[in-house]
Amino acid sequence: MAELADPAVRDWDFPRSTASILLMTRFAEEHQAGDVLAGVALTADDLLDPRLQVDARQELAVVRNLAAALGHSEVNGLELGRRYHVTTFGIFGFACVSSPTLRDAMRFALRYLDLSFTFCIPHVSVDGDRVSMVLDDERVPADVARFLVLRDLAAICTMMRDLLPSVCLGSVEFRHPEPSTVDAYLAAFGVRPRFSRPANVSTIDARYLDRPLPQANEHTVAICEAQCRELVARRRSRSGISHEVRERLVRVGGADTGMDAVARELNMSPRTLRRRLEEAGTSYRALVDEVRQALAEEMLATGALSVEDVAIRLGYAEASSFIFAFKRWKGMTPAAYARRRPGGVVGKRADTSVSPGL
Repeated sequence: MAELADPAVRDWDFPRSTASILLMTRFAEEHQAGDVLAGVALTADDLLDPRLQVDARQELAVVRNLAAALGHSEVNGLELGRRYHVTTFGIFGFACVSSPTLRDAMRFALRYLDLSFTFCIPHVSVDGDRVSMVLDDERVPADVARFLVLRDLAAICTMMRDLLPSVCLGSVEFRHPEPSTVDAYLAAFGVRPRFSRPANVSTIDARYLDRPLPQANEHTVAICEAQCRELVARRRSRSGISHEVRERLVRVGGADTGMDAVARELNMSPRTLRRRLEEAGTSYRALVDEVRQALAEEMLATGALSVEDVAIRLGYAEASSFIFAFKRWKGMTPAAYARRRPGGVVGKRADTSVSPGL
């Protein structure tokens, strides 16, 4: 069994656009579910702003309000999920629908999963003639876990059918007990699920993976992917645990105070911090490097500091260690980088503190 691709995130706590909340508010209006924005610090006008980024916990609060108003109905969870068409996902959705094959679309979706609205993290694997997708709901709050499993799987199935109308599920299994009626499940998935199983799993025939998508367009998918890559980079840099660690590293001038010290500042254990950074697709060491590189470039660009001065300010014991790191980051020495700026002069002490050729 081989995993199709690693999901970009391991937890649901990533920022999102307002499109999902807007869809839920309209769903609530249809079902006369009351004000599902209560306590969320968002207005109806906010939801129409395509530039607005919301915290995942704001969407979770709307989910809770909606589920409570509808009585945590499984039928409504499934019906809600079927409203998430490819167009709901904006540029992410257009990239998927423009992909050459279903395999390409699924890999893309997993690579840019933090542009979706999922709370249950999908893990997709191929075993012979079968593709299995496990929806991991372990970290989803228990009070809305079943509602979100149903919403998320119904949304994924709806999107797959938008991409490839001929696709059919082979089987569906859920961890929760069997309800009194499965009619809504049959309508959403086309097969009768099995319940009280070890995991939430759906399968399709592997032959679907390499079928061409009807709207495939090589040029369009390249443009969409470039925009998705830029959007993800902006979101990841501005939010979440990575942002919090970066802020603390910048505050100490890039000096590596150690992950234990940063974890204490964030009121968590080093083990928890390491895990959360892994889930965000990075590491403490990678963030130290990232902050040091950015600060080094800023300091060298002024022309006022020598290479040795920059090394000291960044917490390096020796200039040679900084030079080695900088060459790894930029493919050139700090002195060469500084000479490329307008005026092209590195700080005075660089000529005496660093040997020729560095």
